Amino acid sequence: MATVKQPAAIQPGFVKGLGLVSAATLVMGSMIGSGIFIVSADVARQVKSPGLLILCWLTGSALTIIAALSYGELAAAMPHAGGQYVYLREAFGRLSGFLYGWTLFTVIQTGTIAAVAVAFAKYTGVFWSSISADHYLLGSGKIGLTTQQLLAIAILILLTAVNTRGVRTGAFVQNVFTFAKVASLLGLVGFGFLLGRNPAAIAANFHDFWRNADWNWATVALVGTAMVGPLFSSDAWNNVTFTAGEVRDPQRNLPLSLGLGVGTVSILYIASNFIYLSVLTLPQIQTAPEDRVATAVVSAMFGPVATKLMALAIMVSTFGCCNGMILAGARVYFTMARDRLFFRRAGTLDPVHHTPVFALTIQCVWTILLTLSGQYNDLLDYVIFAVLLFYILTIAGLFRLRRTRPEMERPYRAVGYPVLPVLYMLAAGLIEVLLLIHKPAFTVRGLILVLLGVPVYFLRRQKEERS
Repeated sequence: MATVKQPAAIQPGFVKGLGLVSAATLVMGSMIGSGIFIVSADVARQVKSPGLLILCWLTGSALTIIAALSYGELAAAMPHAGGQYVYLREAFGRLSGFLYGWTLFTVIQTGTIAAVAVAFAKYTGVFWSSISADHYLLGSGKIGLTTQQLLAIAILILLTAVNTRGVRTGAFVQNVFTFAKVASLLGLVGFGFLLGRNPAAIAANFHDFWRNADWNWATVALVGTAMVGPLFSSDAWNNVTFTAGEVRDPQRNLPLSLGLGVGTVSILYIASNFIYLSVLTLPQIQTAPEDRVATAVVSAMFGPVATKLMALAIMVSTFGCCNGMILAGARVYFTMARDRLFFRRAGTLDPVHHTPVFALTIQCVWTILLTLSGQYNDLLDYVIFAVLLFYILTIAGLFRLRRTRPEMERPYRAVGYPVLPVLYMLAAGLIEVLLLIHKPAFTVRGLILVLLGVPVYFLRRQKEERS
């Protein structure tokens, strides 16, 4: 199969406005949303063991770090706007790249942005009760507009507008909010260690750390399916590769930002879960109101004020997460448009600010429609299978490109190659199989969503051939 070369003019006018710090904060800011504050309750209910709860987060973090280190080679070798889309296109052809971009646009990126924007609005309701999913401005039920949805839409429009003003403006917002959310997690861990340790919880959780862990296939299957939450909470780390065309010294800064960003967030996530187990018993984690484990931990330390403290922390976290994903996602659609696989106008840059304004706008419009539909959470349940599938395929592309394009300049080579990338593919493949067996309703629909892109691709190609 002939390799599709990167067009020489794929990124005219892009400004190299992202240094190492901005690239690393984009990694961290895109990863940290609301998941770390709530996901552990559901994981604890599934595994029913403090040790297995930690194992889920440790395994998820290990897999994410291995993937990030593997992507570093691809990012350094092909530092082009579009990132993962480009890697798949170069390794396996235009169809595989399109299917990734299709799924990213229809739900992975936009659905996540919608969910995170609604989470911001939900926690804003802690301070202003008029902002609620039950307070309708228009209509009712699924055909209506609530104050919660209106605020989420306002945030989407605001952050899209901010990111049309130039990559440096978007990066500044990202840096501020990422530093704030990292500080929030550090505060949770620090105060939890110094003030929150509960002797009863420590005795209950750590003296019988591996309860209900029989170390058989059933336990492997249990951990594999329960890891969906930790993996999704760690997702979007690859967004920095989408902005590669705007990163200074990308051969150095892209691999470094992936390693530093993913490593830092993984340590914070694991430390947070140890704090949860040091402050709350496992049943308290499992039954935390509305799954707000972090709020329950802070409440144990500071009393009723915890609700507002954690609501503020999550608002900061989700605002920064939205900004990073809005900034990055549009670069994929820009590159797809340059390949004539997306709306052509999405492949243009604003002559003043050097940003893909149309790509940002169409991303915003579709995200708003998902927000209004209220179906984004259901869609996100379907796509974790697709997300892992594309990660596996991209890392397989690392092997393929080493074989088919040995002459390609590789300033950075994947750590632990080939052992660690193979280990990732085997582990992630096992999780995919377990999801197919134990959660077929979600995984099959996710696979269907990906496959729907096949006829769209061929219809698009026929249209281009006729024009």
